[in-house]
Amino acid sequence: MNYLMASILSGYFLDIIIGDPQWRWHPVRIIGRFIEILEKKLNAVKFNRFLAGTFLVILVVSLTVVFILTSLRIAKMIHPVIYFLYSSILIYFSLSVKSLAHEAYKVYSALQKRDLNLARKNLSMIVGRDTDKLDEPEIIRATVETVAESIMDGIVAPVFYVFLGGPALAWAYKAINTLDSMVGYRSERFIEFGKPSARLDGWVNFIPAKITSFLIVISGLLCAKDWLNSFKWAVKYFFKSQENNSTATEAAMAGALKIQLGGVNFYNSVPLAKPLIGDKIRALEITHIRESIHIAYLCSVLSLIIGVFCLAKVPPAAGFR
Repeated sequence: MNYLMASILSGYFLDIIIGDPQWRWHPVRIIGRFIEILEKKLNAVKFNRFLAGTFLVILVVSLTVVFILTSLRIAKMIHPVIYFLYSSILIYFSLSVKSLAHEAYKVYSALQKRDLNLARKNLSMIVGRDTDKLDEPEIIRATVETVAESIMDGIVAPVFYVFLGGPALAWAYKAINTLDSMVGYRSERFIEFGKPSARLDGWVNFIPAKITSFLIVISGLLCAKDWLNSFKWAVKYFFKSQENNSTATEAAMAGALKIQLGGVNFYNSVPLAKPLIGDKIRALEITHIRESIHIAYLCSVLSLIIGVFCLAKVPPAAGFR
């Protein structure tokens, strides 16, 4: 077993056991603070905002990759064991399997206790939409949609890129994803400045979204859900553009659970209509949150198995090891 495969397995199991630490020096938070500083400077200058946003993307992603590659090389020079441990930690920090389940279960637990205010508060920690007026079905819908989308950008995409190019490529992806989450909004401040980040995030998630959709179908089958219905909805969005990445994963999840997702969401009191996806065979129930989490765990295992198989057949580029 090569170093990369061993590091990926170690990083994955660290995430499953420990979860994503809420640590001030977490790499994502460091990247986020760097983006925040640069955004204030670049978005304030009297210059083409699209070009300024493009410069932000190039700067953040390139510096992230250079730092990861340099630090990996230093670790390898010190000792192979240090290199292995450092690679494992980098991969561990790039995944969000347990933390996704933990945050979704917090919403589930609050709904079980019939505490809507607590459920709304817990939900607000994992979604960008307004949650203060949501009723129980809308809270369930928002949670299931978030789980479905997070399977893509918190599990499958990082696993895909780490198998493709090691920790450096995985962290290039995480930098792009963080950029999109911070500046990729359609508000007046970011409509032009954040467009490069949003577009690039759409492209880097394009293939992982397709993979995620079909992993949800297979996981639905293994969980005794309606995998045929899930497959129907996955295929419906398979050839859609990158703007439908999250919708594709949500559609596969909706089909598996026999529920309908989508509809009107409010962001800072501004309504945004999303297409209705899935057949409304079952009414939204809190058990759907638990079922979506089970599917998320299975997707993570399947992505790992497929990645290990592919890595054994086709080794990654040496420059990213």
